[in-house]
Amino acid sequence: QAQLVESGGGLVQPGGSLRLSCVASERLLSITTMGWYRQAPGKQRELGATIAQNVFIRYADSVKGRFTISRDNAKSTVYLQMNSLKPEDTAVYYCKKTHPEGVYYWGQGTQVTVSS
Repeated sequence: QAQLVESGGGLVQPGGSLRLSCVASERLLSITTMGWYRQAPGKQRELGATIAQNVFIRYADSVKGRFTISRDNAKSTVYLQMNSLKPEDTAVYYCKKTHPEGVYYWGQGTQVTVSS
């Protein structure tokens, strides 16, 4: 079973930046879709960004222009660079790996808190 380990979360002031990393236990194939999702207290988990084949990238409107998703298949790692962070970005951020046949795996999550 694939394992995903997120890191890079923490406490940051509004306007600050964080870079999240997600390392997969299995080699990443280009056809595998990787994504970052987030869940704030009392809310449903929502899309942050996804990337497939380093070409097909999708962002939620709420993060577009501020967050950048990227991947390094050789390192089995996907990143989320988060800039201009806002208090409403506070959430647990989860990494998701989706195979072409639809099988998917979640990481354990990393907490991001944006507060002064």
